[in-house]
Amino acid sequence: MLRFRVYTAACAAIFLTALAVTVTSAQDKQVSGVDRTTQALEHIRSEPLALRDFLKRMPKGADLHSHLSGAVYAETHIRDAIEDGLCVDQDAKAFAKSQPVIAGAELEPVCEQDQVPATELPKNQPLYNGLVDSFSMRGFVPSAGVTGHDHFFDAFTKFGGTDPRHTGEWVNEVAARAASQNIQYLELMVTPTWRRLNTITKGMTWSEDLKSLKGELMAKGLLDDIPAARAFLDEADALRRDREHCGTPDESAACKVETRYLYQVFRNTPRESVLAQALFGFELASIDPRVAVINLVGSEDNYAAMADYADHMRIFQFVRGLYPNVQVSMHAGELTLGLASPEGLCCHVRQAVELAGTDRIGHGVDVMYEQEPEKLLKDMAAKQVLVEINLTSNEDVLGVSGKSHPFPIYCKFGVPVALSTDDEGIERIDLTNEYVRAAESHDLSYADFKQLVRNSLEYSFLPGVSLWAGPDFARLADACGGDAAGADKPSSACETFLKGSEKAEQQWELERRFQVFEAGF
Repeated sequence: MLRFRVYTAACAAIFLTALAVTVTSAQDKQVSGVDRTTQALEHIRSEPLALRDFLKRMPKGADLHSHLSGAVYAETHIRDAIEDGLCVDQDAKAFAKSQPVIAGAELEPVCEQDQVPATELPKNQPLYNGLVDSFSMRGFVPSAGVTGHDHFFDAFTKFGGTDPRHTGEWVNEVAARAASQNIQYLELMVTPTWRRLNTITKGMTWSEDLKSLKGELMAKGLLDDIPAARAFLDEADALRRDREHCGTPDESAACKVETRYLYQVFRNTPRESVLAQALFGFELASIDPRVAVINLVGSEDNYAAMADYADHMRIFQFVRGLYPNVQVSMHAGELTLGLASPEGLCCHVRQAVELAGTDRIGHGVDVMYEQEPEKLLKDMAAKQVLVEINLTSNEDVLGVSGKSHPFPIYCKFGVPVALSTDDEGIERIDLTNEYVRAAESHDLSYADFKQLVRNSLEYSFLPGVSLWAGPDFARLADACGGDAAGADKPSSACETFLKGSEKAEQQWELERRFQVFEAGF
């Protein structure tokens, strides 16, 4: 218990104010509901199944760190491969492209030696099971030369190859899973299909003169694929709405889950490609409100990621200067001692914060290995740089968990944090699982959980101003100052304020959900 008391003490002022919205008699009832809910959590804390049920029903706001392709479960990838007529490499336990021929009214895959058509998988349970294990961390046991890190990142290449037209189905799957867990908002990392971006940097030579490189890329037609990227999102959104029957009497609960896309820039490519991707992504985000932010992703211990990291930060610093209204989140500090050298752990989080000016950090696991970590943590707290905490992923990929995880240290220094999934399909988890892990590993109270949940919307990239007057969630914005947070009928001034801010609207909805949840105890 002592291992997390420092968290509670350091953050007590913040967490206690989570209970302090007591302006009206209606809110007094809410506080008593909070007390009963707090007692209910403590009563079932040592009962894993009851704890999961409690936390599944609890409002969880948002999942801010989710790679869409990795959020989809292996079974879905297999179903899509069958539909797409792919082949299966039996040795590699991976999909392979086929050369389909027309057989009657259907396309029949033609596979190479040692491959079988994916259509045979429903009749071959051992191979089917092998693919599920290959595409996920299910049953994974480290072996000579194969770590959890390797297996995790290899999964993306093994289930790749399905048609991008399935993207809307994948969004539907993740949104439906979110709705079943009382999650109301998702930020999903995606990569729209490109026609030119993979080839446009061929023949280019890296230069420190980023302005000159930008001009060269623009002259080659870098932005010509922007309409195609927007059409990709149009198609995905339309398919999702169709699957969920949105706008009809039969619409699913998933329709109520708001989503935004995070454009992925892959760091494990040549520097000129990173610049091209960043320019493309920032331009897309500046004109399409569905693209909320740019995110730098990829295995951080990869040679290019380590060798070119400082250049990547300068690239983002440069492009942010061109698009000052576009926000950024970065995978940084997804490292630990042994995976990288001590020298390699010095400064990834620091450079992301100080040089690139990132708004959020994904993972941040190696922060205590950074140079002057306490100074860095204080700076992150002052700048309110939220850290997206991925507990299961960090254990599976980095072997970091429990007391070795910096989650409580971030809280001790007042750095905002939120729980997220990373790749729930590969990990075979959901967001509820991460809340259960936090409860079991870090002794979090119900007030602590409400803080984390509120953080997830406060530091989301939804447009508009916050419902709250400050990050301690002690007081509502002036327009709603006389209202009970989450009330069915806000005042006229508050209603006008909410209509002008998508973020505030979602935060108001979250408070309503908390009231409903707490009234059940």
